Amino acid sequence: MCNTVYIGPGPININHKTNLGKKPSEILTRFVGRSIEAVREIVVKTILNKHKKRDSWFLDDYSLNPYQLCEFGCIYCYIRGSKYGENMRRGLAAKINAPDLLKKELLRRSGRKEYGFIALSSATEPWMYVEEKYELTRKCLQVIARFRFPVHCLTKSPLILRDLDLLEEIDKNAVLPQDLSRLGRGVLITFSLSTIDEKVAELFEPNAPKPKERLETLQKVKESGFYAGIAYIPVLPFISDSDEQLEEMIRTAREFQADYVFVGALTLYGIGKKLYYRVIEKHFPELLPKYKQLFKIFNQPSRAYWLRLEKKARKLCEKYGVEYRIM
Repeated sequence: MCNTVYIGPGPININHKTNLGKKPSEILTRFVGRSIEAVREIVVKTILNKHKKRDSWFLDDYSLNPYQLCEFGCIYCYIRGSKYGENMRRGLAAKINAPDLLKKELLRRSGRKEYGFIALSSATEPWMYVEEKYELTRKCLQVIARFRFPVHCLTKSPLILRDLDLLEEIDKNAVLPQDLSRLGRGVLITFSLSTIDEKVAELFEPNAPKPKERLETLQKVKESGFYAGIAYIPVLPFISDSDEQLEEMIRTAREFQADYVFVGALTLYGIGKKLYYRVIEKHFPELLPKYKQLFKIFNQPSRAYWLRLEKKARKLCEKYGVEYRIM
């Protein structure tokens, strides 16, 4: 089943109050008119993905994507390498049966005591602009809270503030896997950034909230008592990965009260590489030969690059008193 719903720009009207004492509409003024024109409504057969092995960075055993594709249009997104890479917004779809399907799947998993962190999300932005209208992510959180699963929220969006009431409930009541019990938190909230430079972000994240908005949202989340951090993934080679830039990014994480930081390299493949190179050629033409050399053989930089990046990140996190990764 697939329907197309046309969504025109209009005022934000969020009924749920956060425990910050404000309506998210006071924070989301940039959301007005940013929604795309059409969203397909689809019915899916499954919604909860069980990993063969827990993600060692993000600690999730499951992933959940209430939407297909994303409005934010980040040029570096790994989904760009898929058949949807050329125009991700055109393929955006709302999985309208996601909450009901999740209820059935978590009922079965909880009955078997198969508790584990659910990554929300791994292949979309769960709090993108259309979520204000569909509320699929919020409805899924209600199901997660009911069945007491822990959740790791991965986002670029201030709209997450709307759902702090549910996240507070999950944080208190979630059942953790025994080997993660020392974590002591049922909710992790990670904000994604590739740069803190506003002008660079506009080129590579054209429809996403500005870095400053994400950092301010992180601060509000922290002030509400959550365990939260930043994923600088991916850092952009020759653009946001220098020693000076990394130090500024880690220092900024500390200033905005991040508990932890991830730093990861860029991956490019398929049509996604061509789209990324197009932006480099237009705005940073002098860097194109360096990129072609860096990604000459593989879809990611060399192991030596990764090791240097991780070494720098660990050292800077130690300097500024921020955890490198969650645990």
